[in-house]
Amino acid sequence: MTNVQKEGETIVSISDLAKELGLTTRTLRYWEEVGIVESVERQDGATRGYTPYYVRRIKFIIKLKELGLTIKEMQDLYAAYGDAKQTEKMIPRLIEILDQHVAKVDEKMAQLASLRQDIVGYRQKMMKQFALANEREQ
Repeated sequence: MTNVQKEGETIVSISDLAKELGLTTRTLRYWEEVGIVESVERQDGATRGYTPYYVRRIKFIIKLKELGLTIKEMQDLYAAYGDAKQTEKMIPRLIEILDQHVAKVDEKMAQLASLRQDIVGYRQKMMKQFALANEREQ
């Protein structure tokens, strides 16, 4: 655990942060285990805590997760960010990853549009067959 804590900075406990962000403590611990989140040790040494800097990073990770990034991609970003904490190294990699995700979404949208056409076409065919069956009965 890294201790990036400034004098007088408020530390949020893992349970309080989990509640605030709608996560589980298990998720936060897992993210820390895979190296995409860091925490500080509290004075009592028993509980994880998060400075405002770490809370911002976790919110960023939540956003990346919402955008569809995988844990592996987030690990790659964190590696690009590096020990020097240089955002300018991470941003080009993030743009690359987002471009890949946009391409995947475009592909899925095309597949869904095609599926929708198939469903509408099949529905029309069923409506015609249903209408013909009703005509024969009368």
